[in-house]
Amino acid sequence: MNKNRISPYAWLIACFTLIACLTVAMACTLRNSQAGLLLSMIAVIAAAASGGICIWTIRRICREQAIARRYLELLVHSDDPALASIINLEALPAVDEHSTWMRPLTQIRDYLASFHERQAGWDATRSALEVRLQRTTAQAELMSTVLANIGEPVFAMNAYEEIELANEHAKKLLHLSDGDEKRPLSKILPCGKLTSMVNDVRRRNVPTQRCDDFELDDADGNKRWYRATASNLLADVTASEQGSGVVVLLRDISVQRGMQQQHAEFVSAASHEMKTPLAGIKAYVELLADGDAEDESSREEFLGVINNQADRLQRLIENLLNIARIEAGVVKVSKQSRGVNEILNEAIGVVQPSADAKHITLVSDLSPLYLGALVDRDMLMQAVINLLSNAVKYTPCKGRVTLRSRLADQEIHIEVEDTGVGLNEEDCVKVFDKFYRVDKDKNMAAGTGLGLPLARHIVEDVHSGHLTVRSKVGVGSTFSIAIPNVGRSV
Repeated sequence: MNKNRISPYAWLIACFTLIACLTVAMACTLRNSQAGLLLSMIAVIAAAASGGICIWTIRRICREQAIARRYLELLVHSDDPALASIINLEALPAVDEHSTWMRPLTQIRDYLASFHERQAGWDATRSALEVRLQRTTAQAELMSTVLANIGEPVFAMNAYEEIELANEHAKKLLHLSDGDEKRPLSKILPCGKLTSMVNDVRRRNVPTQRCDDFELDDADGNKRWYRATASNLLADVTASEQGSGVVVLLRDISVQRGMQQQHAEFVSAASHEMKTPLAGIKAYVELLADGDAEDESSREEFLGVINNQADRLQRLIENLLNIARIEAGVVKVSKQSRGVNEILNEAIGVVQPSADAKHITLVSDLSPLYLGALVDRDMLMQAVINLLSNAVKYTPCKGRVTLRSRLADQEIHIEVEDTGVGLNEEDCVKVFDKFYRVDKDKNMAAGTGLGLPLARHIVEDVHSGHLTVRSKVGVGSTFSIAIPNVGRSV
C-alpha cells in the first residue's frame, strides 16, 4: 500500500498540540511564577502553529481537489479525451505529482499520452490500409471492366461448383438470373459433357487446363459451337478437399466449324466429280488394251470418249484452281477501263455455236450507250460465258436466251435471261454453292457445278459487284450482274 505524503504535516500538528497541552499543564502548576508565564506563552505559540499547519493543510487539500475536479471535467466533456486531457494537463499549475489526490490523475495522464502514441500508430496503419483498399478497389473495378469488355462468355465457379462471377455474354448464354449465382453448374447448364469437364478440372490439385468443343443453345435459342477452355485456380481462398475454383472461357467457333464442314463437303464433292471422268477414261483405256476395238471406227469412238472425259477433268481442275486463287487473293488481276458491250459481244460469239446446236435463239439486247467499267477483260468475259453456257444447257431446244446491258443508279447491269426449266426458292439459294446441281436437271446437261460459283467470285471478289438470280419453275431464270461504272470508285 502506498504511503500518504500528507502524514508529516499530521505529525507536526500532533507534536505542536502535545507541546501546547504539556505547557498548559505545567503553567497551571507554576501559574504564580515567572516560569509558568513562559510556559503559557510557549503553549499559545504551539497552539497557533498547530492551527496554522491545520489551515495550510486544509487549503492545500482543497486546492488539489479543485485541480482534480477540473481534470475529471476535461476527461468527461472533451470530444477527444486523450488529446484534450494531455494539452490541458500541461496548462495547469504545477503541483506535487506524488500527492494523494494527484497520483491517480498523473497515472491517467501518462496512460493517455501512451494511448495517444498508440493512436498515432493506428492512424498510420489505418492510412496504409486505406491506400491498400483504394488499390484493391481500383484493381477490382479494372478487372470488372476488362471482364465486361471481353467479347466471349467467361464465368468462374468456386470449389463448391457455384458460379461466383460471370460477364454479360456468359449470363445470356447460360440464361443466368440474379438468384442463380449459388446454384450448382449442373443445375444451370444442360450440357452434361461440359459440366463433367469443368468438374474434372476442379478436382485436380495441380495446375490443370482442359479444352474441348461443345454445341450449346445461344441467347436466341440457335445451336452454336463453342470451344471451352477450363483452368483451375489453386490459389482460390475457397479451395478445399472438394477441389478449387475454375475459370471457363467459351469461344464461339461456329464459323470455323462451318468452314471445316464446307471444306469436308468440298473435298468430298471434288473427289466425286473427279471420279466420273477418271472412271470413264480408265474403262475405255482397258477396252483398248484388251483389243475390244476391232475396227478403226470403234477405236476412234473410244478415243473420242477418252478425250471428252479428259477435257471435262481439265475444266474441273481449271475451275477449282481459279476459284482457289480468287478466294486466296493470289490471282493476277489486270483491270483496265473497257467498254462492257464489247466484252459481251465477244462472249455471245463464243456461246453462239452451242446455242445453234440446240436451235436456241441467242438475243443481244445491249444498251446503245457506252458503258465503261474498270474490269479485267478475260475474267469478266469468263463470268458472262459461264452464265450464257449455263442458260443454253438448261433451256430446251428452240428456246430463247437474252443478254442485256443497262446503266442504272451509277452501276452497269448485265442480265442473262432464259426460257429454261427454272429454279425453285431453295435452288436459288444454293445454286452458287460449289458442286451444287439441281437433282431434277442433272440428266439434262453435264457439268461440274463450278461455273456459277466461279462467276460469283469473279463478279463479287474481283469486281466488287453483285450476282443474283430470279427464277420461276417452268418459266425460266434471270441472272443479274451489277458492277460499278468507270465513274465510280471500286
